[in-house]
Amino acid sequence: MVRASEVRKGLVVERDGKLLLVRDIDIQTPSARGGATLYKMRFTDLYSGHKVEERFKGDDQLALIELQRRNVVLSYIDGEEHIFMDNEDYTQYPIRSADIVDELLFIDESTQGTQALLVEGQVIGLEPPQMVEMEIIETAPELKGASASARTKPATFATGLTIQVPEYLKVGDKVRLHTVEKRYVSRAD
Repeated sequence: MVRASEVRKGLVVERDGKLLLVRDIDIQTPSARGGATLYKMRFTDLYSGHKVEERFKGDDQLALIELQRRNVVLSYIDGEEHIFMDNEDYTQYPIRSADIVDELLFIDESTQGTQALLVEGQVIGLEPPQMVEMEIIETAPELKGASASARTKPATFATGLTIQVPEYLKVGDKVRLHTVEKRYVSRAD
């Protein structure tokens, strides 16, 4: 059991007999004296796929479920599923594409460090590496005299992801991106 204030995104909790994956947490601190901090959590029911939203006080207890993590790589796409292969034992894990839309923005066949999250042998989600290197495939032309600390412009990557990057970057440049914060970090040399 853990307190609601200790729960973070990506963990799995059991509530009313359901396994719930924490997708998002909003912390609401009331301005009145004596008001308890509330944690508004959005979950995905792992078996039904339904979205669930609940509020907890910081001291409320939740049952944490142990996750198994396996290093995987994108193997191929089969209709509505992406098939990931375990790097160690070559087990293939099919995951519905609709369930991992946000993660797929940072994952292609060359991405290393992706982890499949398993509960009782069943894949419940993906966790991309915290940093990835991607090549810009579309952006406005570079501006002469643009400095590293100057304004930004949108850049599009092969996965469909669009992120703001410094003006001096051009098509074909490889950059490092932070997957959690969805932001540009640096050039990848």
